[in-house]
Amino acid sequence: MATSASKKTAKGASKPTTEAPMPGAASKDIWLAGLGAMAQAQAQARAQGSKAFESLVEKGLAFQRQSQASAQEKINEAAAHFNQLTQGLGAGLVTPVGAKVDRLEHLFEDRVARALRSLGLPTAQEVAELQERVAALEAALEQSAPNKAPGKAAVKTARKAPSKATKSAASQAK
Repeated sequence: MATSASKKTAKGASKPTTEAPMPGAASKDIWLAGLGAMAQAQAQARAQGSKAFESLVEKGLAFQRQSQASAQEKINEAAAHFNQLTQGLGAGLVTPVGAKVDRLEHLFEDRVARALRSLGLPTAQEVAELQERVAALEAALEQSAPNKAPGKAAVKTARKAPSKATKSAASQAK
C-alpha cells in the first residue's frame, strides 16, 4: 500500500495538495532540484563554454608573459649584482695579496740577513765596499812602483786567492 500512496504523491506533485509531505519526499525534491540546477549549468556551459575557455586561455597567456618578464627582470638584477660583487671582490683581493707577498719577501730577506750576520758573514754592501778598497789599493800600488814586475805578480796572486769570507760574501751578492 505504501507504494501506491507514494505513486499518487509523485504523480500529484505538480498539483497543490493539502496533504503533509512525507519525510523522504523533501530530500528527494532537494536532490531533484540540485540535479536540475546542474543540468541547467551544463546547458549554459555548452552554450557559452567556448567563449569562457577562450577567455581563460587569453588570461593565462597574459599572466604567463607577465610572469616571464618579471622573472627575466629578477635574473638580470641578480646577474648585475653578482658582477658587482665579483668585481669588488677581485679588486679587493689583488691589492692585499700583492702587499702580503711583498711583506713576506721583506720578512724573509731580513731573517736571512740576520742569520748571515750571526754567522759573521759580510753583507753584499760590505763586500762591494771591500772590492772598491782593493781596487783603490791596487791602483795606488801600480802608481808607486810602475817598473817593478814582481809587484804586479804579487797583486795577481793576491787576486787569485781571496779569503773564505770574501768568497761567501761574493756568492751572496750574486
